Amino acid sequence: MCNHLNETILKNKELTLRVNAHGAELSSIRHNDTEYLWQADPAFWKRHSPVLFPIVGSLNEGTYRVDGKEYHLSQHGFARDMDFAPVSHKDDEVWYRLTSDEETLKKYPYAFVLKIGYKIEGKKIHVMWRVENPSDREMDFQIGAHPAFYYRGAEKEGTKGYFILDNTRDLKMTLIGGKGCADVEHHHPAPLNAERLLPIQADTFSRNALIFEEGQIREITLTDSEKVPYLKMTFSTPLVGLWAPSADSPFVCIEPWYGRCDRMGFVGEFKDRDWMQHLQPKGVFEGGYTIEIL
Repeated sequence: MCNHLNETILKNKELTLRVNAHGAELSSIRHNDTEYLWQADPAFWKRHSPVLFPIVGSLNEGTYRVDGKEYHLSQHGFARDMDFAPVSHKDDEVWYRLTSDEETLKKYPYAFVLKIGYKIEGKKIHVMWRVENPSDREMDFQIGAHPAFYYRGAEKEGTKGYFILDNTRDLKMTLIGGKGCADVEHHHPAPLNAERLLPIQADTFSRNALIFEEGQIREITLTDSEKVPYLKMTFSTPLVGLWAPSADSPFVCIEPWYGRCDRMGFVGEFKDRDWMQHLQPKGVFEGGYTIEIL
C-alpha cells in the first residue's frame, strides 16, 4: 500500500519499512515500535538514506570531463533528487526504476537504467542495485549508499556508541582534504581503542568522513554507549565511509560505496577518476548491501 507521501510500505512480523518513490529512498525502519532510520530533520540533515548516483562524493570544482567536454554535477549526483517509477511491489519487496532522459543527458552524457530494490527477510533489509547500460558505448559511473541511523541513548554525554569492524588489522583511512576532495597522499590509522573498537566521540568526524578503501571492511556493527550491538551492515563494496555532520548530531551514517569523491586537484577524464565503475555496452551491474536489526 502507498500513503499520500508516495511511500510504499513493506511489512513482516519483525519490521515495517517505508520507501519513497522520490529518490527511491528508504525513509523508515521500525522494529518493536522503535525507529532506527534518521527522520530527516533539516536542522541536522534533510535526508534519510539517499542513493548516490552517478557519482559518489564531490567532483573537483564540481566539474568533470568526457571526451574533453566539461559537465557539472553537484555532490553525490542527481538520482537522489529524482522521482523513480514503481516497477513491482509485493508485501516484502519493492522495486523502482529511473531512466535517462533529455535532462539527465545534459548533466551526464550516458544512457542508463537504474533500478533500486528493497526486500525484507526476518530482521534483515536487503538493498539491491541494478545498473543497466542500454547503449553501444561503455558507461562510466559510481553508485553508493548513505543511510543514517539513530544513536541508541544519544542523549548521554561522552561516547555515543562504537563501531565493531570485521577487520581491525592495519586499517588505513583516507580523509577529506580541500574542496571536498580526498587527500590520497596521506593515510591515517583507524582510531581504535584498546578493545579494537572505533568509538564515536565529539571529534570522530572533525575532518568529515572516515573512508576505508580496498575492501578493508565488509561488515560493521553499531553499538550503544554500553557496547551493546543493535544494528549491523554487511556489504561487498570496495569502499565504505563513516560520517556524521556534527558533534551533536543524533545519528551516524554507514555508507557502502562503489566509488568516492575526486582526489584533490584531479582534472583528468571522467573514466580515469579513482574507483570508477565501467559498464560494457548492453551490460548490467548488480550490487547492494544488507541492514540487520539485532
